[in-house]
Amino acid sequence: MDDFQSFEILSGKHDKGMVILADHAMNRLPARYGRLGLPDAAFARHIAYDIGIEGLTRQLSARLGVPAVLGGFSRLLIDPNRGEDDPTLIMKISDGAVISGNHPITPQEWDDRIKTFHRPYHNAVAATIDSVANATGRAPLVLSLHSFTPAWKGIPRPWHAAVLWDSDRRAVGPLLDMLRADPDLIVGDNEPYDGALKGDTMYRHCMITGIPHALLEVRQDLIADETGISAWAERLAPIFAAMNADPALHTYDVHLSRTGPY
Repeated sequence: MDDFQSFEILSGKHDKGMVILADHAMNRLPARYGRLGLPDAAFARHIAYDIGIEGLTRQLSARLGVPAVLGGFSRLLIDPNRGEDDPTLIMKISDGAVISGNHPITPQEWDDRIKTFHRPYHNAVAATIDSVANATGRAPLVLSLHSFTPAWKGIPRPWHAAVLWDSDRRAVGPLLDMLRADPDLIVGDNEPYDGALKGDTMYRHCMITGIPHALLEVRQDLIADETGISAWAERLAPIFAAMNADPALHTYDVHLSRTGPY
């Protein structure tokens, strides 16, 4: 068996009350999977990971002094931002790339990837959130970081960043307001994706538990190098700190999901 870590936890002060998550931080695969039948170039694309997010998460965790959990495997192997029963958990085709290492796949292999990669990552997320909650005696503020492509199917995406959410707007409203205070930014509200997805990371760890949260997407061309990553870390750190200082974002309150009953 490969000596492969399915997650990485960045240290921070748990009594600060914040957790940062990065589901798609890395494009790594265990050696036994080779390249899943894909060329090396596929692992530099968005289909393999969220470009720029690992660096952004590391910088924000360090600047704010808070813990973060990073997914340690490529989404091409199994997608940590999907529920265990989601049919898109292991993709056969992603943005035109046929993933021969994922099809055909046996039920045993499907279950093994859940148990070996997907579930340990989510156990680490749950343990980190619980540790922060225990350290403060309050609900943590959970912020999840992703990135999106500058264009999709030839259509440019104008947003520099976007905030995705289901029905709990407690952290979403302040985050949108502070981002939109910058006149140079175009910020999407549930664009280019809708944030309501049954079983995803925010659903699993925040919606059903009543924890304040938001998912922030940054356009990939803006954080494709260290200069861009540092600029966005400098922009986001004071925003996240201001949100974290708000007592209203440290209370438990379960909101019904737009995806249906829990």
